[in-house]
Amino acid sequence: MYPVIFDFGQISIFGREISIVINSYGFMLMTAFYSCYFVLHREMKRLKLDENIASDIIVWAAIGGIGGAKLYYLIENFDRVLMDPKGMIFSGAGLVFLGGLIGGTMGVSYVFRKNSMEWFQSADIVAPLLALGYSLGRIGCLLVGDDYGLPTNLPWGISFPNGLPPTTYSVFQSYYPWVDLSGFQPGILKVHPTQIYESVIGFLIFLYLYKIRLTNKVAGSLFFKYLMFAGIERFFIEFIRMNPKYLFNLSGAQLISLGMISISIWFFYFKKKESPVS
Repeated sequence: MYPVIFDFGQISIFGREISIVINSYGFMLMTAFYSCYFVLHREMKRLKLDENIASDIIVWAAIGGIGGAKLYYLIENFDRVLMDPKGMIFSGAGLVFLGGLIGGTMGVSYVFRKNSMEWFQSADIVAPLLALGYSLGRIGCLLVGDDYGLPTNLPWGISFPNGLPPTTYSVFQSYYPWVDLSGFQPGILKVHPTQIYESVIGFLIFLYLYKIRLTNKVAGSLFFKYLMFAGIERFFIEFIRMNPKYLFNLSGAQLISLGMISISIWFFYFKKKESPVS
């Protein structure tokens, strides 16, 4: 774990002592947004579109994405919010991707509408960036010890003794009582490094979408392919994550993922021929 990249220590500004640090999670978020901006700016230039819109898209994606991600996290962990509202609300961790996807989509859609951009064609432009940003963001989760998976005895399991929260036997008992701890001893536990799994899968999705974007024939198809791949990835990774189960023994993320997959299937079967690329 490397939650802090660099600590500048206490710095005096106008007589007040302020601690300045570069957190790895925030750094990876910035890396993700700047990487997406770089790719988007080049793509807008290739398509002979207004390159200045790229910055608006990234800014509103960040605003909507971070806001939606945090809100989803607080709702899903409302019991912990009641126990420690200040810590949960202002913690740098706890940004749930599916909430971020919903919030980010709303933010980016605002930019599309503001600039009179056709939604399906514009969504295809940003689709690969969603996978790229997700891949880089998951590295940040790994560095701070957040969003890990179930306890495991597999050789590549990783422990996060100072994670958010720590991967200790007592933490699992307190925070995740539905997790089966049979076969594990009290102390620090190793867990599935789901952050690595998802980062790798996300980057592969990005490479695939970025490659086929040049041969895309149907407006919206690139975005809905992303939606399907992201939904499938999250649905299956949830089986080794710790989120509580709700309907049909599925987590909230799995139910949303099924919705993403269903919408994608609906698009490809019923809308594909209605939205040709101009």
